Amino acid sequence: MLAVAPPCARPWRLARVLPLCLASVLAGCETAGYYAQAAGGHLALMASRQPIDELLLAPDGDRPAVRAELLRTVLEIRDLASSELGLPDNGSYRSTTPPRGDAVVWSVVATPRYSLEPRRWCFPVAGCTSYRGYFERAAADVYARALADEGLDVTVDPVPAYSTLGWFDDPLPGSVLRWPDYEIATLVFHELAHQRLYAKGDSPFNEAFATAVADAGVARWLARRGDAAATARWRAARLRQGQFIALLLDARERLLAGYAAMGTDEAREALKRETFTALQEDYARLKASWGNASPGYDAWMARPLNNARLAAVATYRHWLPAFDRLMDCAGGDFEHFYAACEGLASLDAATRAAELDRLAALPGGFACGR
Repeated sequence: MLAVAPPCARPWRLARVLPLCLASVLAGCETAGYYAQAAGGHLALMASRQPIDELLLAPDGDRPAVRAELLRTVLEIRDLASSELGLPDNGSYRSTTPPRGDAVVWSVVATPRYSLEPRRWCFPVAGCTSYRGYFERAAADVYARALADEGLDVTVDPVPAYSTLGWFDDPLPGSVLRWPDYEIATLVFHELAHQRLYAKGDSPFNEAFATAVADAGVARWLARRGDAAATARWRAARLRQGQFIALLLDARERLLAGYAAMGTDEAREALKRETFTALQEDYARLKASWGNASPGYDAWMARPLNNARLAAVATYRHWLPAFDRLMDCAGGDFEHFYAACEGLASLDAATRAAELDRLAALPGGFACGR
């Protein structure tokens, strides 16, 4: 995303960042107060940057409590992003900032009470997005309460990092240096993918595209390292994440069909309660199949469930199967993949959505080019 915001604490990130495009935050503010918090928050973050190569040269006592080995791994990830994944070669993610909790930005998503369609906020540079970002949690909460007072379902989610689409050399927030290496790689590849290709006003396209790039990129990076144990951990984490997200998207589909078919709000409200109760039960069964281990999903499920939370998930995942098929067709050649995606981005929104739906519906092993 342009800020990639995970729906919960460190162990699980839907995109390892819910990107709030800072370009959108800075370019099209509805109020002076919103502009001030966006500009001030971003400039403060930029001012706190520390180049990673300089940190590696500093004496151990002058370096933040981060292992030199990890900082070198970050630079290895960053170099591979440009040398092998075709992502921009610039100063982004070659610096870090002091830790400041689990989020640098807070993302607000809102939907009508009986709809899964998120409200959109439009900005001159980035177009329309399905989320709105704040550098302070308190400000995000105030805005979220105002939306809730309108009768909307609302969620406020932490964003551990964001992309400015190349307008600035984005730093790697210090808080993410606590993550496993493969999660750091996922974040860097995802955010740089936004700099490579961005379809103005189409959050689901942008997030699914960046997620596909990140998944393929991490697989490439782990293969280069030859670390079988790390690869196994990544695959296991990715499998569980996929199973969990499948539950959420299934619940979303049930609500989409039910809201459209039912004639009264009373019936829709009953469906909503039943669906979220069933989701909790489905999650308990899934967790049991994992031996009751919970890699962070308990915290996500403990928060009140609503349409907005499911909409935020769908922004990242709805068209991911389409991009995975395009990556398969490219045979792992990132430049061929980007060319196909650029072709999609050049289409008008309705035609692009129809083509993505077609690709997503194709079975595995389909003949590429048809």
